[in-house]
Amino acid sequence: MNGAEAFIQTLKDCGVNTCFANPGTSEMQLVAAVDRTHGMRAILGLFEGVVTGAADGYGRMADKPAVTLLHLGPGLGNGLANLHNARRAGSPVINMVGDHATYHLHYDAPLTSDAAGVARPMSDWVRVSRSERDLAQAGAEAFAVAQSYPGKIATVIVPADHAWTEGSATVSVPAATTPARAPAEAIAAAAAALRACTGPKCLFLGGRALREDALIEAGRIAAATGARLVCETFATRHQRGAGRVAVEKLPYFGEMAEAYLKDFEAIVFCGTEPPVSFFAYPGKPSFLSPPGATLVRLASLREDALAALGDLAAALDAPAQPALVQAPTSFAAEPGKLTSASLGAVLAELLPDQAIVSDESATNGAAAFGMCAGAKPHDWLQLTGGAIGQGLPLAVGAAVACPQRKVIALQADGGGMYTCQALWTMAREQLDVVTVILNNGSYAILNIELMRVGVQNAGPKALSMLDLTNPAIQWTQISEGMGVPAVRVETAEAFREELASAIAAKGPRLIEAML
Repeated sequence: MNGAEAFIQTLKDCGVNTCFANPGTSEMQLVAAVDRTHGMRAILGLFEGVVTGAADGYGRMADKPAVTLLHLGPGLGNGLANLHNARRAGSPVINMVGDHATYHLHYDAPLTSDAAGVARPMSDWVRVSRSERDLAQAGAEAFAVAQSYPGKIATVIVPADHAWTEGSATVSVPAATTPARAPAEAIAAAAAALRACTGPKCLFLGGRALREDALIEAGRIAAATGARLVCETFATRHQRGAGRVAVEKLPYFGEMAEAYLKDFEAIVFCGTEPPVSFFAYPGKPSFLSPPGATLVRLASLREDALAALGDLAAALDAPAQPALVQAPTSFAAEPGKLTSASLGAVLAELLPDQAIVSDESATNGAAAFGMCAGAKPHDWLQLTGGAIGQGLPLAVGAAVACPQRKVIALQADGGGMYTCQALWTMAREQLDVVTVILNNGSYAILNIELMRVGVQNAGPKALSMLDLTNPAIQWTQISEGMGVPAVRVETAEAFREELASAIAAKGPRLIEAML
């Protein structure tokens, strides 16, 4: 057994059965090992950002890592933006990155780079294999790291000679670790703060605290204390819809978020940290919590959110039934030209039970999130790290992890162009994904930001850098060229008809929604 075979088989023994790949020459032994490992699925992405984003989506939905296969430092570099998003999400991901043979590195061939150095900024853990026999051990260690609650990015650099050299063997599966628990002092401090506060108070939730079981505990706490439930702006995986505990969403823009939070006298954080503005702006604050409020960290992202909320509910002697259970809601879509509001109303009406929404819709998708609060139960995945180009790959990974569930990708046109190659993978794998391109011909959010940072009277050169209409991008042609059937719609009626048709069918479809 060579090093590559021992490495891949060890990952398979650990429970890793999916490889998202964009390999090159230095990874051919790893490609062959994946081929020979029974039960290891190989999924090709035409760009590394698709590979890493798909691994993120898979990890969010499967709660276990997939493994990526990337080509040297430059290939890894192409995938870093979506590894940034995955790291911010707390997703479990294992990267295997090929490198030159150890004896070849000093010749400084054209693709030579510091692969480990490239990996470190977007990884929680980086390991360079030391030998063919060490490679399998590195794989087992990577799995243990990736599975650390709620998930981490583990990267293994694989020299080509370690992969092809014979004499290796698999290693035993590492023991599962127990998530860290919030200390008793944190539980007591949160209970005291919520009891003592007679004014507005809230539980501020993120990470695993937005799963259905954790939200039930949060709802019990709300029933006991009158606290409002608020979630971070961009959630890893928010389980929501009719019958689930409802959560308010913190606005994106810093001044709106500051105004939203200003009256709270006590804020208890679980699964996330106190919110800050996404960017600095002249004369505006970065830290958004009210200066006089009592702030208590109940549990960090790395501490068991469900256990912490359950312990807090017990400390408060909370009732068994949660408050704030979401009722079913419906909206009438305004007929005529398609708008953000009518798109959201149609989506809320047609969203299937247990659907998964990958949301990188930016400005024109804001209405959809709010309107779908009372739709059938679903999971909503968002742009956790702010690096655009995540939505389509995330949908790929979610569809691979959950093949029996319909995936809806709400994708802004500008961000979609970063990783449009994901459509090809959807077609190749016949993934059940309906992509809705929200096409407004612009980086619309940046037009807003241009004003918010204080730029006055922006000229034609500045505005041209935010415009996508010269030439106009033909999304239906891009999609058809990648093998995904596509249609363009301009009215609410047409959007409803096409979305209903796409949801009823199996396999990938794309709807270009002109807004």
